[in-house]
Amino acid sequence: IDRARAAPRSRRTRNPYTRDRAEYMAATVTAACVASTAAACSVGGSRPVRASRHQGGTRGQLCTGVRLSGRAASCRGRAQLSVTACAPPFSSEDAELRNASPFGRRDLAKGALAALAAPAIAALPAGPAKADEVSKFWELVDLPLEPGIILLDIAFADAKHGFLLGTRQTILETFDGGKTWDFKAIPAAFDEDVNYRFNSVSFQGSEGWIVGKPAILLHTTDGGATWERVGLSPRLPGAPVLITATGPNGQAELVTDEGAIYLTTDAARNWKAAVEETISATLNRTVSSGITGASYYTGTFSTIARNPDGDYIGLSSRGNFYMTWSPGQAYWQPHNRSSARRVQSMGWRPDGGVWELTRGGGIFFSNTTSLPDEDNDFDEGKIGSRGFGLLDLGSKPSGKQFWIVGGSGSVFYSNDAGKSWKRDRGTDEVAANLYTVKFNTESDGFVLGNDGVLLRYIGA
Repeated sequence: IDRARAAPRSRRTRNPYTRDRAEYMAATVTAACVASTAAACSVGGSRPVRASRHQGGTRGQLCTGVRLSGRAASCRGRAQLSVTACAPPFSSEDAELRNASPFGRRDLAKGALAALAAPAIAALPAGPAKADEVSKFWELVDLPLEPGIILLDIAFADAKHGFLLGTRQTILETFDGGKTWDFKAIPAAFDEDVNYRFNSVSFQGSEGWIVGKPAILLHTTDGGATWERVGLSPRLPGAPVLITATGPNGQAELVTDEGAIYLTTDAARNWKAAVEETISATLNRTVSSGITGASYYTGTFSTIARNPDGDYIGLSSRGNFYMTWSPGQAYWQPHNRSSARRVQSMGWRPDGGVWELTRGGGIFFSNTTSLPDEDNDFDEGKIGSRGFGLLDLGSKPSGKQFWIVGGSGSVFYSNDAGKSWKRDRGTDEVAANLYTVKFNTESDGFVLGNDGVLLRYIGA
């Protein structure tokens, strides 16, 4: 059994400002919460806002008027925020004071409780909690997220300003290089009837793009200060899973899980299809290609990776074959695999070669610095994964140091471009499956996992 999908061994204690994303976006917060066990939070709008802090104890209750959670709770006062409805998918909101009641024993009790609670409230940390160092290479960043959110992608507009994406409409923003994060409210991405999964973000200077599922495309030209929604056709084959800003002045490439590739050079006003058919159509048509199951294949790509030259490699959802595409080709090219070991993920090495992570904790490298012609052109590496599933491989821009992440907090690193590997034992206590590792510079890297886990690189 692939242990990459196993449940985490334990759940770490969190101290985030937990907020339900849909409620946070739909409400208008108009006042601060009075800190006492009978505190009341004045909330405008039709839905309560989850804005309680906790440190151990019970998880925060909805701030509906008189309820506190754990040892103490407080609502952070926020400026009034009005959210307007966005365009539908795929198309170019002083109350009078009540009469004062007589002062009595109940009021005395409330005052006493407030006085007792004040020291506990004052002891709570001001602002986001500090990151926890889990090893000499990584620290665990505290995020203002509910449990269960999977982090999917991260990108930076400059050295300090970046965005972090995930499930349940999660878009977080940082202004200090990823040390602290907060929610980014994008009215154009809000839809009461849709719970978006934001899959990919990419920047080229101050111009950036975000795609998600169901089909949504966001575009910014001011470094992410404001975002606009770009209409997508309802006939788009598949869901957008990857967006790449390929140049300044509105150049980008969009890829769906069914293999559709679209190019724009005018900030998404016009798109050009780069392939003539989906991967299912290609495989059903090319029965003679030798791909097992090609005559009835109706699946999608589980992973898609792009190299700096614009070449793509996509892994079938079954993990039994992969397909490639290069600029100028009309169709995806299928590649059969002779090995019975299913592939978990694939990608490009900095030198132009290809890596494979197989189910059960195996790793393979192509023995060429280009796309291999045959499945036999891969050599198996020795990593000692202990059977844990390996899910992603990333490298520093220099190409000398590789990192692999996987199930149950597994992290491995190589200082000789994958020839030998060591395990980072400090991350073994991270109670999460780690899905993605990305390095923007030699000293700027992140690991993304489930349950809102984000690791930030602190090594040399």
